[in-house]
Amino acid sequence: MIKRILIANRGEIAVRILRACREMAISSIALFTPIDKNGLWVSMADEAYEIESYLNLEAIIKIAKEIKADAIHPGYGFLSERSNFPQRCQEEKIIFIGPSSDAIRHAGDKIEARRIAIREKIPVLPGTSPLSTFQEAEKESKSLDYPFLIKAAAGGGGRGMRIIRSFEELKQNFESASREAASSFGDGRLYLEKYLEEPRHIEIQVLADSHGNAVYFPERECSIQRRYQKLIEESPSPFVNDSLRQALGKSALTLVKATGYTNAGTVEFIVDQTGRFYFLEMNARLQVEHPVTEMVTGLDLVKAQIKIASGEKLAWKQEEIKSRGWAFEARINGEDPYRDFLPSPGKITALQFPEGPGVRIDSALYAGYTVPETYDSLIAKIIVHAENRGDAILRMHRALTELHIGGLPTTTPFLLNIFHHAEFQKGNLSTHFLNQHLPELLPPFTEEEVAIAEVIATLEQIRTFVSLPQNRWAVAGRLNNIKEVHEAHHKN
Repeated sequence: MIKRILIANRGEIAVRILRACREMAISSIALFTPIDKNGLWVSMADEAYEIESYLNLEAIIKIAKEIKADAIHPGYGFLSERSNFPQRCQEEKIIFIGPSSDAIRHAGDKIEARRIAIREKIPVLPGTSPLSTFQEAEKESKSLDYPFLIKAAAGGGGRGMRIIRSFEELKQNFESASREAASSFGDGRLYLEKYLEEPRHIEIQVLADSHGNAVYFPERECSIQRRYQKLIEESPSPFVNDSLRQALGKSALTLVKATGYTNAGTVEFIVDQTGRFYFLEMNARLQVEHPVTEMVTGLDLVKAQIKIASGEKLAWKQEEIKSRGWAFEARINGEDPYRDFLPSPGKITALQFPEGPGVRIDSALYAGYTVPETYDSLIAKIIVHAENRGDAILRMHRALTELHIGGLPTTTPFLLNIFHHAEFQKGNLSTHFLNQHLPELLPPFTEEEVAIAEVIATLEQIRTFVSLPQNRWAVAGRLNNIKEVHEAHHKN
């Protein structure tokens, strides 16, 4: 059994892994950069070591060897999907808590994963082989009808992705997309793929051990996205029925078997309004949204990852994976919705997380912590669980209204407006939901709201307020001072 785990990550996912280690009586070792020296995960860990960058693979391996760590957990982001990470761990006889380097190469490379899906007769959208130059893209684009997507071959998360509706847009976007892909994944190759106008984004969580056993979990609906970044996830999907769920699960396990995949992963699909689905990509790591699966199944995916990496067999058979109730996850980002979602790093002057039945918080925030501008703007996740979707929406609404993060603007009021929206409540979702409804989700300030904001800005110890219609007061109330409120008012 693994006894010492080095966590090669930061923020809320580092805290999440640390907690699993504590419950399994495993020693946890944290890493931190100079800007992260006051991170919550640093103080929570049994040991912590400074590192120049979370992308410095050799430095991470060196520390792991020096402190005699049994295993490394990569979390998500950073080096988690680099195939040379598990390879270097294997060379140094360190357990990598994730798939093998071969599996990452097969499943994590989008082109290779598409090729395997086609071979296994899993539906995919029309697309191209890897492209390194605009000249190649120009030639290959003639085989596709507009619109189509430019996508990074080596990674996901929206990095390097662009919607292309004309030749001029292809010409304008190819080089910048390639640079973004190279910066994010160390690989600037792109490919083109047919674009569906209003699909749903549905994904299947899988677990596979090294003994040939694999299971899939109830689907997650991840259609609420902004710039290809997920904001809200739920399980189950309000659209997926039993037959579609089984078809998606079967396709996901087919890919697991075909790629020799082990540990936790996610197979992502897009689904059109008729229920036809197409393989999108496979993420060879733990997902940000894994808590919604944990909430509806009662199972701990991080502990399962550690056990699989230790050589244990899966603890469950497919028929034992049951879904109970409904779960949502809302990602709280340090961004100002009224300034085009501009990142808002800064010091947390006050903090109140929601509590009560069916509410879970994954975060590394605390009062006095300074959110750095260096990393991703995700600062907390609120996850709720209830008996049905309607009750889960009400519970999330309650949780978001109880949340108070002082000192910087967040996306909390924007998320509240999404959960309040009639079409969202009906389950009428697509990846274009935000684009279609943004004016309703970010209405301009009224004179009354500006006046209210001026009063609120003078009260230093306000924690909770009575909601005005659509909770638009929260946007104004959480701005830092009167001057900012006036600027936002005049802008809108």
